Amino acid sequence: MADDEGLPQHDGHHFLLVAVGIQSHINPARVLANRLARLGVDAPVHATLSVPVTTYRRMFPSPAAATMAETASTDGVISYVPYSDGADDGSWPKDADDRALRRRASSKSLSAIVACFAARGRPVTCMMCTVVSLPVFDVARQHNIPVAIYWIQPVTLLAINYHYFHGYNELIVSHATDPTYEVCLPGLSPLRIGNFPSFLIDMSGSERGKAFIEVFQELFEYMDQWRPKVLVNTFDELEANVIREMKKHLDVFTVGPMVGSSTEARIHLFKHDNIDEKRYMEWLQAQLEKSVVYVSFGSVTKNSKQQMDEIIDGLRQCGRPYLLVVRKDGLEDDGESHHSLEDTQSQLGMVVEWCDQLEVLSHSAVGCFVSHCGWNSTIEAVVSGVPVIGVPNMFDQLTNICLIEEEWEIGIKGERNSHGVVTGTELARCIELVMGESPKAMVIRERSKVLKEIAQAAANAGGSAEKNLRDFVKTIQVSDTFCMDDDGTMSKSIKL
Repeated sequence: MADDEGLPQHDGHHFLLVAVGIQSHINPARVLANRLARLGVDAPVHATLSVPVTTYRRMFPSPAAATMAETASTDGVISYVPYSDGADDGSWPKDADDRALRRRASSKSLSAIVACFAARGRPVTCMMCTVVSLPVFDVARQHNIPVAIYWIQPVTLLAINYHYFHGYNELIVSHATDPTYEVCLPGLSPLRIGNFPSFLIDMSGSERGKAFIEVFQELFEYMDQWRPKVLVNTFDELEANVIREMKKHLDVFTVGPMVGSSTEARIHLFKHDNIDEKRYMEWLQAQLEKSVVYVSFGSVTKNSKQQMDEIIDGLRQCGRPYLLVVRKDGLEDDGESHHSLEDTQSQLGMVVEWCDQLEVLSHSAVGCFVSHCGWNSTIEAVVSGVPVIGVPNMFDQLTNICLIEEEWEIGIKGERNSHGVVTGTELARCIELVMGESPKAMVIRERSKVLKEIAQAAANAGGSAEKNLRDFVKTIQVSDTFCMDDDGTMSKSIKL
């Protein structure tokens, strides 16, 4: 990474994209920043990705890693700058008071970043955030900078959340304990309560559940008042009806699939080195086409010993080659010893702590994907044409598996038993159903192939993702942003 001295002075748009510091936000944010920087609509487009200090240090683990705006870095396409939330330890806020403190600290840090860029002749012309970042709204209002929301989940999730905060919350909450109850929201197929995002139906009174509701409520209040543009990581053919409905309420731009190419470098916040990559890619090369079961539950989900034992048992029952991703910090500390990575190895399977998922899914040997169904994993499966076996746990995953199984017919859900565990027998049944020769398996594989072709057409140069992103950039007015005068005071820049 180089410092930012060689970056060009401001002569066009400069997008400051602020991402939540977790794996599921970082890569879609980085891909969007890259796409923006490569556009060059009527003038050069500059993009900066800002992440929390602790995340920045994991992305660029070197003694020169920056901790303040004055030491922004660049990879030659986009620049990177850390911001501080006042804690800088990667922890989640403990309560409402802690959230308020961190919001003020983040706002102060981001405001300093905006001032720094203005002083260097590259004022920010639009601030963006992944899903929701209340400090971004604070800073944008302070500096009179346009805001855009980067919704990194499907537009169906945007619609569910929008309607929850626009008249449907009482209906949803009153049936939150009945997973089979169906709710009809505008533009959506009837949706069972059990398929709603978990925080909307969380009746536990947990601090995190309350925090999500408060943050999203403020998000939609802001959107109602200020009408920011909303970029969604989906494509028109995937969610056509819901997109049409949401365009009645919000300025929506579908810019997906926002997935980098299999050869494009990605950011890994977990252990990942060239030796491990060479090992599992060489192993994949030795497998037959569409024969491998790939299993990964993302960067947040933790599995109990019982659940992991059942997964391993199911993989062995079906007798197919498998690639299993098991991070040591992805196992619950329940007082029992887990399978070591060595214990789970077999002649049929390989176990790794982390891998380049898009590279794996793009490999011809992979025949199905056992997934938690986070949106990044879901859209990568769609782009790669790989059928999905869903084992959802929380957040948007519960909705995504409904789309996968019922709307798009590119996979099935693994059902949990009364203890909340997907048994080995159930997993083996699902694998055989998806990878076998039944009529249902044929439909799933054919639908996966068709969606892959549509997704790749949308992502290709000149496709709908690029067209819609260009249209978005053209709507942003470069005016009333602030520059730093020679005497250190702030003044408005001239309009472009």
